[in-house]
Amino acid sequence: MTEMREMPGGYSVHQSSYVDDGARIGAGTRIWHFCHVNAGAVIGERCSLGQNVVVMSGVRLGSNVKVQNNVSIYEGVECEDDVFLGPSMVFTNVINPRSHVSRKHEYLATRVKVGASIGANATIVCGYTLGEYCFVGAGAVVTRDIPAFALVTGVPGRISGWMCRCGERLPITGDPAEGLKATCAVCGEQYVVKNSVIRSHTPPEAALGAQDSGR
Repeated sequence: MTEMREMPGGYSVHQSSYVDDGARIGAGTRIWHFCHVNAGAVIGERCSLGQNVVVMSGVRLGSNVKVQNNVSIYEGVECEDDVFLGPSMVFTNVINPRSHVSRKHEYLATRVKVGASIGANATIVCGYTLGEYCFVGAGAVVTRDIPAFALVTGVPGRISGWMCRCGERLPITGDPAEGLKATCAVCGEQYVVKNSVIRSHTPPEAALGAQDSGR
């Protein structure tokens, strides 16, 4: 039987989890089994924290962030709206940890921008920015900044393709000398690729409308 406690702020917490005084949590967020949200953490509206998730002080999560089981989000990490964190993916916040050396003053910030997805068991080395709607494949190790819409796979992570806003891989067509283009086969959103940077040429509301209509 699921024992969820409805909290005054409009969010819910499983009875096995702890939310420290001083944490800020938005309405509609659900915190499942064996989680711990520390004082000073900020979590937006309509988020979901799966089983065994830890959110440390200083972490900021936007709205509609989905955190799957067994994820620890350390101080210095910021996730914008609509981010997906896959099962057992790993954040870090120190580049050269030693048990006998305190490096709390050396934490490096990691920013995960709107709509990005990080696959199961991926590792994000601290100090980098993951661009809008990028997609980190399962088991990849991120050791550099990731541009928007990039698909990153492997160890260390390398760009191996491009992803649509809706989460489908994009087919790249055209002559590099004249400019590359991509159109999502699922939602119809259009993109252009120039100098290894991809940009949408379809208004987001139009692309979402196409997806909703079954295109």
